[in-house]
Amino acid sequence: MTETELTGEQTKAWILAFADRVIKDADELTELDRQAGDGDFGWNIGSALKRARTDLEGGNPAEVFQSVSDTFLASGGTSGPLFGLWFGRLGAGPSAPWAVSDLAKAFDTATGAVRRLGKAEVGHKTMVDAMVPATEALASTETRSWREALREAARAARAGADSTSGMIAHRGRASYLGERAQQVLDPGALSIAWFFDAAEGA
Repeated sequence: MTETELTGEQTKAWILAFADRVIKDADELTELDRQAGDGDFGWNIGSALKRARTDLEGGNPAEVFQSVSDTFLASGGTSGPLFGLWFGRLGAGPSAPWAVSDLAKAFDTATGAVRRLGKAEVGHKTMVDAMVPATEALASTETRSWREALREAARAARAGADSTSGMIAHRGRASYLGERAQQVLDPGALSIAWFFDAAEGA
């Protein structure tokens, strides 16, 4: 049967799958950040998601995302506030199971907030390079299945993340390295791709 509404329990399973992926492969994110930043990205995001696993709560998607936001806002590094803002804006969504249209609206609001705070656009070699394509995929999908909609978003996010290899950064520490970090995949964009991929396990 087609799943037309994302529940709180499914959202928790999604977050747990994302946390498992990040914790397992945090060294990959750290190595990318070492090449283009200060090398603490994997540790920071992994630490936040370990806390999220313990503190995860909520009866609907908005409440679950808000609980994740709280753990990121308490974490260090430049990524913590950005992830905290993103999940916090998702946490402002409907207090009920979410249809695909709710997903599209929530991610549009959340991604817009990150773009404004970070002053980042597509092509700047940041997490926005994965966030925006995923958000656009949700807005343009014709499916009523949240699972299929997120599958489409995951494909778009992964393509966006992959595109950051070859970019010269315009934001963050990588912007100081110029062409020296051009071929490095942006760890923030990669983590966003992992986030949408993790919905498959919800």
